[in-house]
Amino acid sequence: MKNTWLQIVLSTLSLALAVTLVVYLPQIVHALTGKPVSWHEIGRVFGTLGAGTIALMTALWLLSLLAYTFVLTGSLPGLNNLQALTLNAAGSAVSNLLPFGGAAGVALTFGMTRGWGFANRAIVVMTLVSGIWNTLFRFILPAVGIIALLMAGEVPNATVAKAGWTGAISILALCAVVAAALYWDRAAALLGRFLDALARLVRLRRVRPSEALDHLRADTAKTVRTKWAQLSVAMVFFLGLQWAIMAVCMHATGAYPGLAQSIAVFALSRVLTSALITPSGAGIMEGGVVLLLTAFGVAAAPATATALLFGFWTYTIEIPFGGLALGAWALLRRRNGRNAPTEPPSTISKAPQ
Repeated sequence: MKNTWLQIVLSTLSLALAVTLVVYLPQIVHALTGKPVSWHEIGRVFGTLGAGTIALMTALWLLSLLAYTFVLTGSLPGLNNLQALTLNAAGSAVSNLLPFGGAAGVALTFGMTRGWGFANRAIVVMTLVSGIWNTLFRFILPAVGIIALLMAGEVPNATVAKAGWTGAISILALCAVVAAALYWDRAAALLGRFLDALARLVRLRRVRPSEALDHLRADTAKTVRTKWAQLSVAMVFFLGLQWAIMAVCMHATGAYPGLAQSIAVFALSRVLTSALITPSGAGIMEGGVVLLLTAFGVAAAPATATALLFGFWTYTIEIPFGGLALGAWALLRRRNGRNAPTEPPSTISKAPQ
């Protein structure tokens, strides 16, 4: 009971902080950039949005949700795209309302997928594989943003450019090593020995990273070996469509700073969603987007309007949409439960035991 109340208090405080950061975003922008902006100016920018622009944003958002369903169907054989869409929407709604909402999202995932007839082990594998692919691409995005800026010449001098190339290549190399270790036995053995040696070097003698890596590979090996292409292409399309939403937001508000800069802003926005102090980094992501856009020479009002608009499409709208998906699932489950004695057994493909 104490833990429940603590979670309620932390969730309330976290949501309150997110709302406060958004409400006082103009003052925060002024403090960070020295550029004054008001809600009246931001509202004037929103007033320029046309029906065609809103329809385009809606279409891109729906396509991004569809793209991500292929990550889940690839991670859990037998799951169809409608189920994956429901699962993703409901999980996102929970994660967006709670700090550290990922744990609650995983619990919800188990409840929904078990209700569809999938086994616990298959659900664990799906959670691991989809989590690994999300993490890998979250690491890759900053490297892509850095490379985009370097190629566009958005660096102050040669020393910074050299450091940027070194950092970007290092990040991509690290991701390649992890991906190889998940796919190839030899690469996994080499990485395991390296991690064990590193643990001994820092005097963590009781820690055996190689064992953890072996357990992870044992659980995910088949899915990674057979579905890595689907998972990777789906993530590329999902993130590409989300970037497209941001680009449309920038064009609509007059805040588009250029292709390379838009990629860098998008990469930063996705990294800032990892800030656990608020659900999905709400409020913090918007502040970071405004700060980088103004650094690229965008006026404060269009930059702030872009951040808020993009936050709506990648955070706010997912809460009611996920609530509708969760409600529909609960109603169908209740109806199917009442009709179970008179209906034939479910034909949903179950994951292997």
